Amino acid sequence: MSLRSWLTGCLTPAGRGRGGRQRSLASIVGQILGSVARGRLSALPFAVALWDGSELPAATATKGPVVTASVRAVPYLLRQPNELGLARAWVTGALDLDGDLEDVLVHRDRFASVSLSLCDRARVAAAGVRIMGPAVLLRAPVVDSEARIIGRLHSVHRDRAAVGHHYELPAAFYRLLLGPTMVYSCAYFERPDETLKRAQRRKLEVICRKLQLRTGDRLLDIGCGWGSLVMHAAAEHGVRAVGVTASVEQAIEASARIRQAGLTGRCEVRAADYREVNDGPYDAIASVGMYEHVGRDQLTNYTAAVAALLRPGGAFLNHGIARLSPGPTHDRTFIRRFVFPDGDLHPVTDVLHALEAAGLEIRDVESLREHYPLTLRHWA
Repeated sequence: MSLRSWLTGCLTPAGRGRGGRQRSLASIVGQILGSVARGRLSALPFAVALWDGSELPAATATKGPVVTASVRAVPYLLRQPNELGLARAWVTGALDLDGDLEDVLVHRDRFASVSLSLCDRARVAAAGVRIMGPAVLLRAPVVDSEARIIGRLHSVHRDRAAVGHHYELPAAFYRLLLGPTMVYSCAYFERPDETLKRAQRRKLEVICRKLQLRTGDRLLDIGCGWGSLVMHAAAEHGVRAVGVTASVEQAIEASARIRQAGLTGRCEVRAADYREVNDGPYDAIASVGMYEHVGRDQLTNYTAAVAALLRPGGAFLNHGIARLSPGPTHDRTFIRRFVFPDGDLHPVTDVLHALEAAGLEIRDVESLREHYPLTLRHWA
């Protein structure tokens, strides 16, 4: 009997005695999993290929992506039947994808609607033992690339470790992803078919114009990445620019790029946290794609620190990804465990309130939502 037919069928009625009890348990589990298969899996817009060669077909006849599940995925999904379990199984290769990942992720809300109670998990575990034996209950192997950050949340030490998890990688890797501009935020497109390089250079110029930079101004770039903004501002607008990043790897690469561009003495990049900067005031400050690491509880401290470094009448530009509404943040997500540990997205209104609490006047707000999907597809 294939796994699919076992999952979607109901077993024979229970007999008597010990064997009868086992068949009764198997019947209950089979009915539960059969209901899940018919009610959930049968509605999926992609096929799921199982390790025994059977397949749960897509709901539509159109050809789409196929998710392949190996037997090694079961322990991850039993212990964390949620996005984190799926993420661990995918990162380790226990789940694979033949097709476009975006076609699967667009239906992620359907995954979120599936929840298992403790009793359901016990029943699924019993089914897993019946199929695979007791080994299915063993703890799944630790995933090496999963972040395990310790220390007081959003302390300088812990934030440096969280940033290091993502950025302490060779610059050559990020060049493959980001292209020659090495800008790690959304570009600014004039038209959808524009090149990423041109759109990213426009983005740097938009930032400089919003800040109204003038020759001789002092610019601070908080979370400067590989130095693209400070280099552009120094070369094109004649400013004296300082960038700070909590990543040593980024600071080394940025400094090398500055030397290669002949901008030594006009801009510099330091390996430092923004809370360690003490050489203000600056005429202008930019923070591009960094404040997501700050944390909601630290927003007012962040904006106060920026205001203290800014001269009276100076300009501050804060760029980042926002969420539409407030809500709880938890660690059982792919992005917090494998991509940006301790990252937190805030509603725009929360950011505006924090800026105003620091004594800063809001002069301009712009949404770049349409530009981000275009950028992500270039990176992919």
